[in-house]
Amino acid sequence: MDINRLERMAAIVQQHIDEGRQHGAAITVARHGQVVFDRVLGLAAPGRPATPDTLWLLYSNTKVITASALWLLAEDGLLRFTDTIARHIPGFAKHGKGEITIIQLLTHQGGFPDAIMPPEAWGEPAAIAAAVCDFTLQWTPGSRVHYHPAAAHWVAAALIHAITGQDHRDFIRTRITEPLGLAQDIFVGLPESMHHRAADMADVTPGGLLRRMPECGAAHRIAGVPGGGGYATACGMALFYQALLQHRLVSPRMLQYVTRNFTADRVDTAMGVPMHRGLGPAARGLTDGSRGLGSLAHPSVFGHGGVGSSHVWGDPDSGVSFAFISNGRQAEEDWHLARLDVLCNLVHSAIR
Repeated sequence: MDINRLERMAAIVQQHIDEGRQHGAAITVARHGQVVFDRVLGLAAPGRPATPDTLWLLYSNTKVITASALWLLAEDGLLRFTDTIARHIPGFAKHGKGEITIIQLLTHQGGFPDAIMPPEAWGEPAAIAAAVCDFTLQWTPGSRVHYHPAAAHWVAAALIHAITGQDHRDFIRTRITEPLGLAQDIFVGLPESMHHRAADMADVTPGGLLRRMPECGAAHRIAGVPGGGGYATACGMALFYQALLQHRLVSPRMLQYVTRNFTADRVDTAMGVPMHRGLGPAARGLTDGSRGLGSLAHPSVFGHGGVGSSHVWGDPDSGVSFAFISNGRQAEEDWHLARLDVLCNLVHSAIR
């Protein structure tokens, strides 16, 4: 790796902190199982410096962690991705949802992107199951690719519980983060004893950085919102992707399957570009457009972003993984995407 390029990347992130784009950020690059570059910059919250132990809100980077729980269940022989959700949660067939498959769910083709999980159901598996069964369709499943910000992964959480009897937070801890040695670095459901490590998320507004709720509240942190409520260090996320690249979590064939492009060049109508959806992450692919993975990325690079604030990816070709997580949620989407392209391309161009 060309460390000078990685230092240049960190300097750009520091510049954005100085400009008031975020209070702080963490960046990690790993390769072949080892961390090769690690920086923690700025503040976790006003008056509180960020440290290597700071846990950053992952937003939708959480989706890949939750999806990986379903990958494990498939390798255990407990589900097939072609199964309908109703096969495992019979009540899900309500309101015309009976034919939605797990593939459609994880590739954002389910047809219920704006369905809401009431906060009073957070942390209650029976209430979560009842709520997802009551979700209603906005369009015919499979007819569109349209990003589901939260609803699809609440269904994934309900699937985990229906199949295993475990709360999704417990399953992720016992089957993913603990076996990988990352139980102190990645949390889906942040225990109260760890809240002191959590960075505060802020909205970027013309008047400055404003603390964002409910994300900064205890209830949201504990809930482990499966599509957007995880917390992690950047080092933990880079090493999670290393575990995927090195087949320490799932088999080579499973990783190839879940990172392949299931949606071809169909435009994600929420994003405005083809997203090359896999079963959890998205892949770079060969189209001109790229959201967050870097235009220079190898076509097999896969990963996910967190709204306005972060992106994490792995590169099967080079063995590199990258995590950038900040605590400023950018309102200017074009600025954020351009920023990510610059940062990621510096990492790709540093690969030797």
